[in-house]
Amino acid sequence: MKIVTYNVNGIKARLPRLVEYLAEEQPDIVCLQELKSSDDTFPAAEIEATGYGAVWHGQKGFNGVAVLARGRQPVERQRGLAGEAEDDHSRYLECDVDGLTVASIYLPNGNPQPGPKFAYKLRWFERLRARAAELLAAEVPAVLAGDFNVIANDDDTFSVRAMAEDALMQPESREAYWRLVAQGWTDALRMRHPKGGIWTFWDYQAGAWARDAGFRIDHLLLSPAVADRLLDAGVDKAHRGRERASDHAPTWVRLR
Repeated sequence: MKIVTYNVNGIKARLPRLVEYLAEEQPDIVCLQELKSSDDTFPAAEIEATGYGAVWHGQKGFNGVAVLARGRQPVERQRGLAGEAEDDHSRYLECDVDGLTVASIYLPNGNPQPGPKFAYKLRWFERLRARAAELLAAEVPAVLAGDFNVIANDDDTFSVRAMAEDALMQPESREAYWRLVAQGWTDALRMRHPKGGIWTFWDYQAGAWARDAGFRIDHLLLSPAVADRLLDAGVDKAHRGRERASDHAPTWVRLR
């Protein structure tokens, strides 16, 4: 079973690349982020034509998450996180697929920091941690997959100096991420590539792709029962280099 997280950076603009990816790689489950599409304009028919069922939680112009499953329909468990009733951002969608609970996550960026956007990021992290604890307590086989907007380690970026002031690499962001992992989750990519140097994002600016100036912010966290099934984890990097591609590459785990 191959499970993918993929920030598409606008599903309508990247639809040809997404359809291409589904056809070539045929992953079993795909968690999408940054749809930038309302529920009404989500390209459900085009995705279903590729053989994937879909559940989505859209928002016009920004945010938005979805879960796709090859040859079957995901069953929605929860959309959004408790704890902040006024928060209307579409950033969390949880579904069941064949006995596995999968959450597609688009965590706030937090820039500029310090400021209200960074404070929101940290509050959102705490709300995610509360939901993750519930999943672990229920002993649900689960995967938290998405763009966490956190550079968790120094070797997860091409340049510590370049990212030093960014919200993605602040001590508070890192602490929030590792507090989540410490609940009992396995960072799959880190487990398979402990020396780091694996990027999932390359900015469109400053020739970042050509210079391989990237960093790792897309993560797949596995509950204990799922971690026991881990075979491999990696990044389908070549898809980032295609015409009109997202600035993220599909990032995956393979399970028994």
